[in-house]
Amino acid sequence: MPKLSYLKAMNRALADSLDEDPAVFLLGEDIRAAASNLTAGLLTRFGPERVLDTPLSEQAFTNFATGAALAGLRPVIEFQIPSLLFLVFEQIANQAHKFSLMTGGQCKVPVTYVVTGSGSRTGWAGQHSDHPYTLLAHVGVKTVVPSTPADAYGLMLSAIRDDDPVVFFAPSGALGVREDLDFAALAPVPLGTGRLARVGSDVTIVALGHLVYEALVVADELAGQGISVEVLDPRTVYPLDTDGLLASVVKTGRLVVFDDSNRTSGFAAEVLAVAAERCTLDAPPRRVTRPNGAVLPFALALDRAVQPDRDQLVAAIHAVLENS
Repeated sequence: MPKLSYLKAMNRALADSLDEDPAVFLLGEDIRAAASNLTAGLLTRFGPERVLDTPLSEQAFTNFATGAALAGLRPVIEFQIPSLLFLVFEQIANQAHKFSLMTGGQCKVPVTYVVTGSGSRTGWAGQHSDHPYTLLAHVGVKTVVPSTPADAYGLMLSAIRDDDPVVFFAPSGALGVREDLDFAALAPVPLGTGRLARVGSDVTIVALGHLVYEALVVADELAGQGISVEVLDPRTVYPLDTDGLLASVVKTGRLVVFDDSNRTSGFAAEVLAVAAERCTLDAPPRRVTRPNGAVLPFALALDRAVQPDRDQLVAAIHAVLENS
């Protein structure tokens, strides 16, 4: 079977969406030149009326997309660095997100916001390395963080087809991942459904985005020590696949969350709270995250020191096993 990279899977999903629905169009800064390679080849194939370069005013073109969506179109915005979401948080959370709620469902705002290369980047420093998916989930905006090329394709299709705003985070650590895929089998992935990346019985690791691969490496290593690790990939931060989470934690009785966002009020905290409220655990759950209020430094060694890593995950797993 042919290999498909994560980034190419996103590109393929955009092309298929543009092809199947004339209401879909793309907009963002430098997307005609495909600065991030997300939109490579799409200008030639679909033309300048559906692949729009925008001025350097994120708040303006994000509100423009809201208006276009209210008029019946399906805009897809690319933000090439995650910190731009802080600039347009009002446009997404207070405008696009609330129209449907405030009109009793009479208005639909089907905008997809794509962040290509979110999270930790080698040497990209403080204002380019945020991973703020928890911020969007907190206010109830549909938020996805795929880990595999197949899921990047399937969740992109579902996000664009959804009648509500959806923020799509593509972790920088996952963009180069390649997967053997039958292209004919690629299909939409429903929002709010997780997947078991590995079946186990002793402890559940909930890992998101590129950290799923780190968790699988750790699970393989611990299998040699007789420890059976289950790895759950939620895929969607909001809505969270609560049923899938509870099924796994009830089975293993132990939980560790591996999360590349800040610790306080983060995604890991929400997962731990859901499990603690709904399950009887054999040991106190643990979370492996960025530190409180983390800002990634420019220096490579400090950049790496702030990111959650395998050693921290192994220590957390041993802690929940020893405290059982």
